Amino acid sequence: MARWFEGPLASFDTETTGVDVEHDRIVSAALVVQDTPDSAPRARRWLVDPGVPVPEAATAIHGLTDAHLRAHGTPPGPATEEMARALAAVSARAVPLVVMNAPFDLTLLDRELKRHRGLTLAGYLERSAMCVLDPRVLDKYADRYRKGRRTLTDLCAHYEVSLTDAHDAAADALASLHVVRAMGRRYAERGIGAMPAAELHVRQALWHAAQARGLQAWFARNGSPERCDPAWPLRPELPEAA
Repeated sequence: MARWFEGPLASFDTETTGVDVEHDRIVSAALVVQDTPDSAPRARRWLVDPGVPVPEAATAIHGLTDAHLRAHGTPPGPATEEMARALAAVSARAVPLVVMNAPFDLTLLDRELKRHRGLTLAGYLERSAMCVLDPRVLDKYADRYRKGRRTLTDLCAHYEVSLTDAHDAAADALASLHVVRAMGRRYAERGIGAMPAAELHVRQALWHAAQARGLQAWFARNGSPERCDPAWPLRPELPEAA
């Protein structure tokens, strides 16, 4: 029986107006599906006119300008609806979904759905739960004491995965997928490569919470006010008063 990293995987990524999941918007997204490590990946892309100005700092990262998005982007309501239905279709086929830093992309999509459709991501997944594989969480667990940053670029270098056109949603999604396959192969005899994908999903919630608590303690020791949310793969919605 094929192990999870030898079988079908999907990967989702977004580019946004900023890093605040409660208020920022999606400007592009991609879902990449690959049936086996040697098969050609299939990519579905979305370009979104967010309806709000795109900060220059965000444009400097992904290259998408207000003018380009107004001219070529889809309104956010139909676009996010399509994204949610595409993720639900992947989950219905029991295909693991790779999402680098899942609490960011999935929470942002959830908030966009509520904003534009009056629905939640969970509402599209009533018949099938997602099985998420987060390269960031997996790598921190598998190689806990390795020093250095763990951005997608860093993980690609460490696991010898090619990343071209960084900050393009489809390119980042494909690179994340390849990184997770490389992790599975590296830890195939023990650790994450030896576990079923469904078990990994459950364990990642625990690992992420522990990692967040450790980082929060480090911030506290260094006098930083930054907060780390332990929820994974989706952050709970803040009360209206917040």
